[in-house]
Amino acid sequence: MGTKLSVSLEGALSPETAPRTDRPPTFDPQAGFERPRKERVMKATWEEMEQFRLKPGQRDYCAHHLIDLMKCQTKNAPFAGHACDDQRGAWDKCEYDDHLMRIKEYERERRLLHRQQRKEHA
Repeated sequence: MGTKLSVSLEGALSPETAPRTDRPPTFDPQAGFERPRKERVMKATWEEMEQFRLKPGQRDYCAHHLIDLMKCQTKNAPFAGHACDDQRGAWDKCEYDDHLMRIKEYERERRLLHRQQRKEHA
């Protein structure tokens, strides 16, 4: 809860050093890493996401896990509660890891913007 407030306050008080979440990163994603970082790819196709009627908020890098969960729930209905625990756990873990990755990317962008501003003033 406090993260959203601090992000919006930082964006209002110092917009030049606040990362824009609605745009791609301004810095090279490979900068500062010894080995090249793996590029993320979507495993679910647009046709699959349309077929399973995923909402726009569900069309992320974890959509393939959600599709597996929906298939399992359909196959085991109406008793899908415990039969699909493995798929539910995989989807939850993927969503959690994706959230952490987005937080880390935001923080990296914010620190690089602060560093760039310090260098310009020096």
